[in-house]
Amino acid sequence: MTASHPIGIVAAGAYIPTQVLTATEIAEQTEIPEPVIREKFGLTQKPVPGPDDHTGAMGLWAAQDAVARAGIDPAEIDVVLCTTEEWKEYPLWTAGIKLAHDLGATRAWAIDVQQRCGTTMAAIKLASGLMHSDPDIATVLIAGGYRNCDFVDFKNPRARFLTNLSAGGGALLLRRGHPENHVLATSVITDGAFSLDVIVPVGGTVCPLTPTSLAAGEMRLDVPDPAGMKRRLDPVSMANFLKVVDQALAKAGKQRSDISFVNLLHMKRSAHNYILDQLGVAHGHSLYLHEYGHIGQQDQPLVIKLASDQGLLRPGDLMVMIAAGIGYTWTASVVQWGPGT
Repeated sequence: MTASHPIGIVAAGAYIPTQVLTATEIAEQTEIPEPVIREKFGLTQKPVPGPDDHTGAMGLWAAQDAVARAGIDPAEIDVVLCTTEEWKEYPLWTAGIKLAHDLGATRAWAIDVQQRCGTTMAAIKLASGLMHSDPDIATVLIAGGYRNCDFVDFKNPRARFLTNLSAGGGALLLRRGHPENHVLATSVITDGAFSLDVIVPVGGTVCPLTPTSLAAGEMRLDVPDPAGMKRRLDPVSMANFLKVVDQALAKAGKQRSDISFVNLLHMKRSAHNYILDQLGVAHGHSLYLHEYGHIGQQDQPLVIKLASDQGLLRPGDLMVMIAAGIGYTWTASVVQWGPGT
């Protein structure tokens, strides 16, 4: 895309369920001391789905929020890239088609995209590619819902790091030629050596769901070899967080010292602060989601909405969005916030 036709973020939207688990309740259910939940896990509470908070529905509500903030007609949208998780209203179902229909995006075609918690930045890369290559595509909605908290077994010590998984929806509206909030570059790293380290062991073709396995609570996220995963992941995970940022910065013609705001998925406080320190960014130039937990790939739209509303993300800031997802993947996007130059 030429400099005269940059791709900009028109608006970000989010939906957060009203029902929450407090740190006290999480501590009681996990049998982890409450100070550890608050200080190490970085959770004062987290939203969990109510009876009507279905995954695709939450994505739709987030999309409606983004469209309202943008002040556009949904019929202007050309493509919907749906980031709704696989755990949704119905199996073998393209959630994006219904999202586009219910939103009123009558001209759009839709597709579901999946990369777990790295999906939003991967979708930004796809949206940019579509708008680069097809002159008929000028406006792309990235939106979806998430409630993988349903798969967390608080009593399973092997999957304790998943305690922060929560629920909600997020949306980004991107447009070619938008005068503000330009997406400068995106980078994605994947490492399939970790593809079987975090799985739901039953419910697929390898081990179909049965009444016995369901009753035993086996349809939950699990880590078959936690010691082995830690031994192999620890040496590369933080390094890949920084590597993917550096790759995106290099593509954008920027460097770490240019970063003004870090939009980072929810993770334990020490890891969050470590990344900020390594990037040379003050802790106050980020937003820590201690009241929201980890809403998967919807963390980034939520942070944009919250940080913009709170005045933490300001015109002129160079924002880096960073995420990682099981599989394993690391993603980063560089965005020049505010009016373009």
